[in-house]
Amino acid sequence: MPQPAIDLVHLARQTGGDQELERELLALFSQQCVRHLRTIHNGADERVKRDAAHTLKGAAQAIGAWQVAAAADRIEQRLSGAGASAAEAEMDALALAAAEARAAISRFDAAA
Repeated sequence: MPQPAIDLVHLARQTGGDQELERELLALFSQQCVRHLRTIHNGADERVKRDAAHTLKGAAQAIGAWQVAAAADRIEQRLSGAGASAAEAEMDALALAAAEARAAISRFDAAA
């Protein structure tokens, strides 16, 4: 069975079940996805890209977006190597995971 884009049980634990806080965190994460993905794809240097991947990974872990966290971690690890750059497949995996998470957030908002 595939893992959900957002682990709502984890999110509820993080927020103490406060649905308003959940919506706020999900909206913030959705915005962060856009900003950090843009930086990872178009950043000036590898350090900036690595920092964006690291920040996105932490934000994803906080809300239970495990696929985004794993994909961002792979990019961060690759960019930690000397002279390394993220592979296109890794970038695509992160973009897809982020799109799935943002779609789940939209469904969550619509259901509220």
